[in-house]
Amino acid sequence: MVSLSGVIVVAVGFTALSQSQPFESKAPANVSNAETSVTLLYQNNLNGSDDNNHVGALLLDPVPQARASAACAALNEKLLPKATLQKYKSDFLRALSYQDYAEYSNATGGYYVENGAVVVDSQLIFSTGSTSQRALPVLCTQSANNSSSSAGPVNGSEIIVASEGNKYIGYRNQKSFRFLGIPYADTPQRWKYSKQYSKTGQTIRATAYGSQCAQGSSGSEDCLFVNIQTPYIPKSGSKENLRPVMFWIHGGGFTGGSGADSLSDGGNLASREDIVVVNINYRLSTLGFFAIPGTEIIGNYGIADQIVALDWTIANIASFGGDPKKITIIGESAGAGSVRALLGSPQAIGKYQGAVAMSNLGGGVTLGLNGDYGTTYSSYYTLNESWTVAGSQIFFAAGCNSSRLSLQISCLEQVSAQKLVSLPTVARYVVQDGKYVNTPNLILTTSNTSTAHIPVIFGITRDDGASFSTYPKNPLSDHSQGLQLSLGINSTWAQKIIDSKLFPFTSTGNLTLDSFNVSQRIATDKTFRCIDQATVYAGSVSGAFEKAYYYQFERTINGYDPNNLGGPKDGHPENPYFRFHGADMPWVFGTIGVPRDEKDLWSVQLVSGYFAEFVRTGQPNPDPEYLRVRGYEKSIEAVRKTGPWEEVSGKRGPVRFFDYPGSRSGFVDVEQCEWLGYGLNYYLNGGK
Repeated sequence: MVSLSGVIVVAVGFTALSQSQPFESKAPANVSNAETSVTLLYQNNLNGSDDNNHVGALLLDPVPQARASAACAALNEKLLPKATLQKYKSDFLRALSYQDYAEYSNATGGYYVENGAVVVDSQLIFSTGSTSQRALPVLCTQSANNSSSSAGPVNGSEIIVASEGNKYIGYRNQKSFRFLGIPYADTPQRWKYSKQYSKTGQTIRATAYGSQCAQGSSGSEDCLFVNIQTPYIPKSGSKENLRPVMFWIHGGGFTGGSGADSLSDGGNLASREDIVVVNINYRLSTLGFFAIPGTEIIGNYGIADQIVALDWTIANIASFGGDPKKITIIGESAGAGSVRALLGSPQAIGKYQGAVAMSNLGGGVTLGLNGDYGTTYSSYYTLNESWTVAGSQIFFAAGCNSSRLSLQISCLEQVSAQKLVSLPTVARYVVQDGKYVNTPNLILTTSNTSTAHIPVIFGITRDDGASFSTYPKNPLSDHSQGLQLSLGINSTWAQKIIDSKLFPFTSTGNLTLDSFNVSQRIATDKTFRCIDQATVYAGSVSGAFEKAYYYQFERTINGYDPNNLGGPKDGHPENPYFRFHGADMPWVFGTIGVPRDEKDLWSVQLVSGYFAEFVRTGQPNPDPEYLRVRGYEKSIEAVRKTGPWEEVSGKRGPVRFFDYPGSRSGFVDVEQCEWLGYGLNYYLNGGK
C-alpha cells in the first residue's frame, strides 16, 4: 500500500483501487495506467449507421506471453480471440499496420492474442501455443461497444489516470477514452480572472459533463470544465508516443454554447485520426465580458478563461496521451473570434502551435447600417465603447440604480447569474483591456510583431450570411424591398446595391427567394468572406503568419437556420440548398451520423482528415502513405483528382472548396469586397 498525493492506493498487478470516495457503478473503478499504456484501436469510417459492423481492441505494452492474459484481465478484458481477428480481418490489418507506420509498435514482430500470437505482414499470420518468452505487445478485447457520445460508462470500462497530484476517473466507449467535466480552474469569482485548478490529492470522477456556463435559464457560474477524448493513455509517467492536440473553443455569440455540444464531440476524430481532442467551457455574456471604465472590472474574463484552460492543458495533457508542445486552437463563430483574439494576445502566444478560425465574423459599418452584428468579433471596443453599448443599461435593467458606482456594483454582484445573462442588454464584447487584448484588431501589417507567427486556417460556409439575413414573411413588390427587409437597410442603399451590378439578381419566378439569395450573398460577403479572405491574404504576404490556408464549404447538413429554410429538396444534396452558419462542425469532427448519400460520407472523411493533418503537422495535406496504410481509399482518390491544398500566396488565394472530391479556385467576390470596403489589402492598410 502506498500513498500518492494524499490518495490511498492499493496496487495489484496492473490495477490501482482508489479508496478516497465511493463509486456509482456496481464495481469500483480499479483500472489504471500504472503498469502499461493503453491504446484503443478502432477502424472508424465515420458512418454512424455502420458502427455495429465493427469492433475494437485494446493494445497494451509488451510483456512475456505468460503475463499476457493477466494484463488483459487487469482491464476487465480477455486476450483477443483469433476468430475475432479473422472476422474483422480488414479492420485489424489496417489498425495494426498503422501502429507500425507510426512506429508505436512493430507489427511484424507480433502481438500476443488468445492461444498464441499474430504477426502482420500484408496479412494476419497466426502462431498457436507457446511462442517464446519474448515480450510482445498484447491485444485484448474491447467490450465497451456503446458508440453514442451521450452514453456513459459501463461496468469495467472505467480507467484512472493520475496527473499533477490528482486522479481522474474516465471511461472508454467504442471509439475513445473519455474524461468529461474536469475542472481546469478553481470556482471563479464574479468579474475576477480565473486561476488554474489548485487542489491536489483529489480523485475526480470525470464520467459526465460539468455544468455549462450560465446562459438563458440554465447553467452555472461554477462551469470551468474541460473534456478530453483520446485514443491513447500512456503508462503513468511516460512521455512516449504523445499525440497532437486539437483544442476546441465553442461558438454561440459569446452568450451561449458549451464544450459538451455533440456536434463537436471529439470521439470520432480521436479514433479515426489518432489525435487528442480537448473541448472547454468559458464564461459567457455579462459574466464573461462585462467592463466598467475606471474600475478593476475590465472584461475579457471569458478570453482569460480560455488561456487558463490552455495552461491546464499544457500542464496535464501528456497524462492523457496528448503532446503539450503540439496544440492547435480551433473554434467556430464566436469560437473563431476567440481564436482571432488569442492570435494577438500576449498572454496566449506561445501556448499553441497552430490556429483554425471557422466562420469568423468581421465587417464594419457598411451599407448605411448604424452597426453590423459581426463587427465586434474582429474589431475590439475600448472600455468606454463597451460601457456605452452595454454598461448603464445592465445596471438599470437589473434594478441597481444607486447614484454611487460602488453601490451599483455591489448590487449587481448579488443578482443571480441567470437573471444577469437574461437581461435585455448583456455584455458580449471582446475589449481592449490592456492585458489579454491590447490592440484594436489583429495586426497583420508588414511591421507587425504582435501576432502569433504560426500556421493558420480560415474559412467559411458558402452561405454563412443566410443565417443572419431575414427571409421576408410577406410577398414582395420588388427586389429593392427584399434587400431592405432582409438586410435592414434603407431604399437608398438598396438602390446602390442594384446599381453596382456586383450582386446580380437571377429570376426563377420566386421573387422572395431570388431576392433573398442576393441578400444572403451580400451578408456572407460583408460579415464573413471579405474579412476572412483579407485576413489570410494580409497575414500571408506580410509574413505575420508562418503559412495560411483558406477554404469554403460547399457541402453541409443543417446549421443555424432561423428562417426555417430547410435543406435540399427531397433530402438530396445535389439539389439547391443553403450552406448555413454552424453546419461545418460535423464535417470537421466527423459527427454527421447517418449520411444522406455516399458523397456525404466520403466528403466528411476527406475534410476531417485535412483538419486533423493540420493539427499533426501544421499543414493540411495528409501523407499519401498514411492514407494508404489506414485504408482511406476515398480520400486518396479525392486528393489525386484535386491536388494538394495550397497555401494562400497572393491575390488569387487559392481557396479549397469542400465537397467530394472538392475543387480549388481563386478568392471569391474580390471586386464585391472592394466595393464593400473590405478588400484584400484591408489589414495591410491597418484595418482601414
